[in-house]
Amino acid sequence: MNFVFVSLQRINTDRESTSTSLAKELSKEHRVLYVNPPIDRRTLLSAEKDEYTQRHIQDIKDGKEGLLKVTENLAVLNPGKVIESINWIPSTFLFSFFNRLNNKNFASCIQQAIDQLQFESFVLINDKDMFRSFYLKEFLRPSLTVYLDRDYTLGFDYWKKHGTSLEPKLMKKSDLVVCNSMDFTRRALRYNANSFYIGNGADLEVFDDSVNWSKPQELDAYKRPLIGYVGALNSMRIDIKLIEDMAVKRSDWDFVFIGSEDDAFRSSILHEIPNISFLSKKHTNEVPAYVKHFDVCINPQLINEITIGNFPLKIIEYLALGRPVVATETNTMKEVFSEVTYLASDADGYITAIERALDEDNKERQASRIVFAKRYSWKAVSEILLDNIQKVANAKGVFI
Repeated sequence: MNFVFVSLQRINTDRESTSTSLAKELSKEHRVLYVNPPIDRRTLLSAEKDEYTQRHIQDIKDGKEGLLKVTENLAVLNPGKVIESINWIPSTFLFSFFNRLNNKNFASCIQQAIDQLQFESFVLINDKDMFRSFYLKEFLRPSLTVYLDRDYTLGFDYWKKHGTSLEPKLMKKSDLVVCNSMDFTRRALRYNANSFYIGNGADLEVFDDSVNWSKPQELDAYKRPLIGYVGALNSMRIDIKLIEDMAVKRSDWDFVFIGSEDDAFRSSILHEIPNISFLSKKHTNEVPAYVKHFDVCINPQLINEITIGNFPLKIIEYLALGRPVVATETNTMKEVFSEVTYLASDADGYITAIERALDEDNKERQASRIVFAKRYSWKAVSEILLDNIQKVANAKGVFI
């Protein structure tokens, strides 16, 4: 089959996502075009850009070919047209008018790549790109359209303004919706009867416990027990007060956080607490060495509309390396991970759970965590995705 991915995430950066991982897995047996997000006017003029976005912008300025063949079956497109920044428009009706123009420009870049790759038919998979890709079904005319719901972005003001109205419409007109949590699946079923739970995955070839992961020198300075977290430090998702309370109450533990911080984290009191350390964001390939040498891995999420139903990929990565995990008790953590993790809802609960995790950890428990994690390989997730696509295609009489 041929697949075209559009997404909020870029592929081939320093961190994988659901869509990038699925695209790479599918490309082992199918042809895949992965479309990186287009550059909008605001990003073009902004001083704050990561290296991957800067490279994309420079390619546009230099008039470089935007289509790159990464492997025999995987091609990546950096769209060559700049789209307009329109989210400031207060009226969703007017926003939709200008958004259609953006979609038309975006679609023309994609169509050119599709023609170049000679995709006669294809399945379009839209990973949460509810604005820029809202009209791609109409412009590109794929055999099937799939909406990938893997995060509750409507909890953020940027997406809430117009997304509250547009995302349900996008789900409804998609041929199927696939979700990585049961909460998201229940929500999607309100708009589309062809909504399916596919779960989430981890790159088990990278997070491989059989590898002898040498301890990073950065961790030599810390005493035991060492409590660790890897991932974005976003104050809308991660509980700053919870971390503060844990660290103050257990000054004999060291807490290490690895990942990029938002403004609230950078200015928080956490940087003044002596047994809390922040290390820079690491490439995915470096992460296992750090995780392997944490005594306990944590995911201190806030409970809110953004986090309550999400499926944290990092939990699988922690478990794949056999590490004890203590996490906030969200719906997904209870439904999916309760048998292999320790769940808590406040600082005292976290402390008790971490103490239990430290006391109970042994080779047998480590092995059971690794076995559990193997259920969530990207191969397994992609097979579920393909089964659901084929089921809907058969029902609609579509040949893919």
